[in-house]
Amino acid sequence: MTLPSKSFYAVWRTHFLAPLLLHDGDGPPSERLLQAVWQHQRLQRDQLKTIDGKPVRVFHPGFVSVEGGPDFGNALIQVGDFPPSSGDVEIDLHPNGWRAHGHDRNPHFQNVILQVVWEGDGMHHGGAGTCRDWPPTLALKGSLDAPLAELILALEQEPLRSLPEPLRGSCCLPLRGLDEEHRTGLLIEAAHVRLEARAFQFRARARHAGWEQALWEQLFRALGYKHNLWPMLHLAETKSHWSRGARTAFELQVRLLGVGALLPAEWSRARKGADQYLRRAWDCWWRERDGLSGCLLPPAAWKFHGVRPANHPQRRLALAAHWLADEHFISKIEGWGLGGSSGVAPPHRLGSIAESLRQILEAGRDEFWSWHWTLRSARTKKPLPLLGKERVTDLAMNVLLPWLWIRAVEGGNENLRRAVEQRYYAWPAAEDNSVLKLARQRLLGVESCQALRTAAAQQGLIQIVRDFCEHSNAVCENCRFPEWVRHWNPQSPKEPHFSRAHP
Repeated sequence: MTLPSKSFYAVWRTHFLAPLLLHDGDGPPSERLLQAVWQHQRLQRDQLKTIDGKPVRVFHPGFVSVEGGPDFGNALIQVGDFPPSSGDVEIDLHPNGWRAHGHDRNPHFQNVILQVVWEGDGMHHGGAGTCRDWPPTLALKGSLDAPLAELILALEQEPLRSLPEPLRGSCCLPLRGLDEEHRTGLLIEAAHVRLEARAFQFRARARHAGWEQALWEQLFRALGYKHNLWPMLHLAETKSHWSRGARTAFELQVRLLGVGALLPAEWSRARKGADQYLRRAWDCWWRERDGLSGCLLPPAAWKFHGVRPANHPQRRLALAAHWLADEHFISKIEGWGLGGSSGVAPPHRLGSIAESLRQILEAGRDEFWSWHWTLRSARTKKPLPLLGKERVTDLAMNVLLPWLWIRAVEGGNENLRRAVEQRYYAWPAAEDNSVLKLARQRLLGVESCQALRTAAAQQGLIQIVRDFCEHSNAVCENCRFPEWVRHWNPQSPKEPHFSRAHP
């Protein structure tokens, strides 16, 4: 499927965000945008310093507060030479907001370890750790990873809070009134917006670190899943240091587990296979850890509660080590992208295309990790794949296809761009999740996951939720999406008709 250069969904979205763009250049961004920039870490993370010059390392930006108090809670941050500390983060436009808003007198702000502002003048000097008088302050101006206008389009409407309770939305009836072809077309166009957003994030990072490093960072981030995105990303950002000189998957596993503080200091001596692996690992790590001390993660960076054994960070790093040990890994991904790029691949070939990607990512048999879930688990009776089929789909849709697409766009390779888009639109549906379950009920009025037959349709539905549903309430107050669907003319992707001015 080839989209028009300006699809109706993209026009709607741009129109909806147009009032926000008018502020670009007329003063500081909104506090809401600063919160989104911080939450998504759209920053040159290796260049962060407080306004008095201390380096800042963000191991986790924290979780959005939904009950008042500081904007983010449970962040993990290191300032200067002080040890990493866990606490809250407050977002203000200017450092003076700390006292102007009464935070220095409010006991709910006593655990703030970092104030994040747009710009500061260095008039005060906070120390590390808890400081109600004035915490260390980080100014974001000059540290963004993309122009402010691009970040407004990407983040201003990104949700900061969770979805409301399940309830069918006002757009359910008009969406169900569309025939299947047009409803699918709408979802595909929304999915294309999502593809572009992920691709432009690659482009922004590649400007500072290069295409390959940008890919490694997003691959690691994807392996972290929702629990451990940030420690995985931090490991990828320091790859040039801890990977230097390592050649085998085992050597890279040892360094990743060591730098990630995931090597147990003691072992049970009851599981022979695990003990042998740990002994070998420590024999290597004790000689290297001092030289890699600048890359070490604090153990508190990881979240293990609710993590399934297949998603344990130890196991995911073991897989990443195999990718890194393959000196042809990046070229294999590029070759996979080029396969069939001379034209649009027929649908019957998509299965073989997906299987060929699985073979690249699965990384083959590992002498230890093919038989153990974690470093402390017993040996399994049957070998375990290092990567499941559902994760291949997630990596394809969220990382590899967007990376290949923006490379094709930047390089002017139209054949490759069309081939990547064809795969993106036709890829089989991914594993279901709570966001999709709620969105199907609210927007489409169905519970069955069979209503979304492709991963792109799932991506499109999620994008609609992100752009519209999460900025209204449970009764869809002031949401314009239902009206736009009712007046949509799929043959004419132009600015939609409005019965009243956009709020």
